[in-house]
Amino acid sequence: MITADFAILPVGIDDTELKEYVTSAVQVVKDSGLTYQLTAMGTQIEADNLEQLYKVIAKAQEAVFTVGAERVYTVIKVDDRRDKENRTLEAKIKSVDEMLE
Repeated sequence: MITADFAILPVGIDDTELKEYVTSAVQVVKDSGLTYQLTAMGTQIEADNLEQLYKVIAKAQEAVFTVGAERVYTVIKVDDRRDKENRTLEAKIKSVDEMLE
């Protein structure tokens, strides 16, 4: 299981409000059927392989252009762990929560 955190930022727009851009990108992720979590600073996503992951992020980036951005800056952090099975976003959070109890 590959997990990633990414943020797509429009550059050179005339407003500080980004919700229209964020919504267009997250809609692509939602439509992909992949498990994801929207956070205040980015979107986390699970994928079976890098091709699947990058395909969805590329489509999300394109959606931001479609809304009107003429330049975007995308930051992607990928965790491709192969020594353990089922390292989902939820499992990662759960393992830390259990240690906090």
